[in-house]
Amino acid sequence: MITAEGFGLEGPRGWVFRDVTFTAPAGSLIAVEGASGSGRTSLLLALTGRMRAGEGHAEVAGYRLPRQLAAVRRVAALGPVDGVFELDPALTVGEHLRERVLLQQRFGDSLRQLVRPRAERQAAGRLRVAEALEAAGLDPATLPKAERTAARDLERLEALRLGTALALLGRPRVLAVDDADHKLGPAERDLAWAMLRGVAAGGTTVLAVCTQAPEDDAVVVRTHPPVAAGGPDSATGSGIGTGAGGNAVPTSEEGASDAHAAAGSA
Repeated sequence: MITAEGFGLEGPRGWVFRDVTFTAPAGSLIAVEGASGSGRTSLLLALTGRMRAGEGHAEVAGYRLPRQLAAVRRVAALGPVDGVFELDPALTVGEHLRERVLLQQRFGDSLRQLVRPRAERQAAGRLRVAEALEAAGLDPATLPKAERTAARDLERLEALRLGTALALLGRPRVLAVDDADHKLGPAERDLAWAMLRGVAAGGTTVLAVCTQAPEDDAVVVRTHPPVAAGGPDSATGSGIGTGAGGNAVPTSEEGASDAHAAAGSA
């Protein structure tokens, strides 16, 4: 489902990530492990067609990057990513779900689906919501105000589950999740990985950014802390991958932001 060979992105101040090489079959759980500022989110965005890499190549669901960005965006959905896709704190859980279903039906579905009677579209929307919530492990009935619970009042794991459910409404072939283990205790972290593992077991390839990868069957791609521009690693890309993973050697955290602004393609 996803392969990368010598995949890299350089910003004005240096490499954001570089020399990423790995292969992951369909239905894999891919953990992009690294510290904050190590280029891990930029790699996530590049592999889902939201940023344009400038070195090497990758393939997602048979589409080649960086040439076929739009095609990759159609098959790869984003969960919550700061500054790219975030939950609206003022909207309720139910409002988030209804809004996403309407957007999916208007812009994501085929013409054949759009011309179905309204009752059929509504029934199909309810089924999508039920399937997505089940896959994400989120039961709105257990929330303080059920579907009327505002996003701002969700616990971190609940927000992760909601963001995942919203992404799954489009039935993507690839699900990308940023900060999968951010601000989670050990027990909650295990629950988050179990949820993402379940999504992968259902056939959707999962690409998850994390600080610490799970210790089981995940494909691990490690990114490394930035080094000074022009430093020894910036020229050689000397990161070390593990297992089926690759490596990435960015040179500055600022380079990631600049590359996102200058090279990104949403």
